Amino acid sequence: MASLYENSQVLSLQLRDARRRTRALTGDLDGPQLFGPKLAIVNPVLWELGHVAWFQERWCLRLRADDSLSESLLDRSDALYDSATVAHATRWDLPLPDLRKTLDFQDRVLDRVLARLEREPENSWFLYFVQLAIFHEDMHAEAFHYTRQTLAYPDPLGGGTRRAGAVADAPDGDADVAGGTYLVGASRNSGFHFDNEKWAHPAQVEPFRIARTPVTNREFLEFVREGGYRRREWWSPEGWAWKGEVGAPRYWTEKENAWFERRFADWVPLEADLPVMHLSWHEANAYCRYAGRRLPSESEWEIAASLAGEGRRRRYPWGNSTDGARANLGGAGRVPVGRFPSGDSLGGCRQMIGNVWEWTASAFGPYPGFVCDPYREYSEPWFGTHKVLRGGSFSTPVRLIANSWRNFYTPDRGDVFAGFRTCAI
Repeated sequence: MASLYENSQVLSLQLRDARRRTRALTGDLDGPQLFGPKLAIVNPVLWELGHVAWFQERWCLRLRADDSLSESLLDRSDALYDSATVAHATRWDLPLPDLRKTLDFQDRVLDRVLARLEREPENSWFLYFVQLAIFHEDMHAEAFHYTRQTLAYPDPLGGGTRRAGAVADAPDGDADVAGGTYLVGASRNSGFHFDNEKWAHPAQVEPFRIARTPVTNREFLEFVREGGYRRREWWSPEGWAWKGEVGAPRYWTEKENAWFERRFADWVPLEADLPVMHLSWHEANAYCRYAGRRLPSESEWEIAASLAGEGRRRRYPWGNSTDGARANLGGAGRVPVGRFPSGDSLGGCRQMIGNVWEWTASAFGPYPGFVCDPYREYSEPWFGTHKVLRGGSFSTPVRLIANSWRNFYTPDRGDVFAGFRTCAI
């Protein structure tokens, strides 16, 4: 059983690495920056730092075999940091410990989890929750990155765009995928998976053609210049109502016939060959109508990313081995859509993993036979109200992502590092 999860030495390294990234993305913030404005799409940074420690302690140290909880290292921690019971709008007004005490809480919890790993390296029940806590912190680190963009804070990781390495031409056109029945979802006995990925099941699809690259800034700018934000026929009723008077993507502005994009604290010229980012599902859907295309379903997306020939499938577009050199993951900024050709899928689709999350047409829902995992609040409360994104972004750690991994946000959210690719109609 223990072999289903990373061994204790790997988990120990991952725990430290997750905390290192959390601190890298928050360590320079102080004073008012630890709270920021009260917005529905962000948490106060000070609260979120405490929540990360609370979650790790709750699942890795406090949980008993009978599902009861032992006492926390921090007084009243449940009343402060339990995201299932502490309403979002109240998190700015709670009597939170100051930054020093919050970081001390983080450190004490992590030290005890690491010590327990040394004592119980074969405890598969415990290893499951350690992996859960690592991935939870990884997701919050990416959320801290979103927050810095939303609030125009400088990016301590460098922001901007990664340009190092060989540059390849972006592949043109679509990859053709034959119709048929394919498996989608996570395979049993293949490591840690969240409940919404479970389990692999057959999906029937018609033949489809999916773009080999995500939509670029250049392509989306054409939509803007063609009146894309003024022409109602390209928008769903919900999208048009959401858009209001908006006339361009968030963080874009035009000055003296040139377009600029805000990356964290800086306005920079719009780079044509980067994947477009910070788009809501509504904007992606409107572009598809303009272009005579459509968003892929999440099954189509996963099938295109996973094909390995002869009925087999891959964990990643390039194969079954984790390889951060084949995708733009765990970094600070986007790369042009031609980069990372060694990460192509069998059909020649590029950057299906990394660079930007990709919206799909699909509503977030349960797979057949869905059963909640112990962290019950992770998936089930959001079924039916969110849309699915796939593939990870430049900010996503390589250990977190795979072809079967499902992200999900409401269709109005464009603060995340999200873009999209299209399918032929």
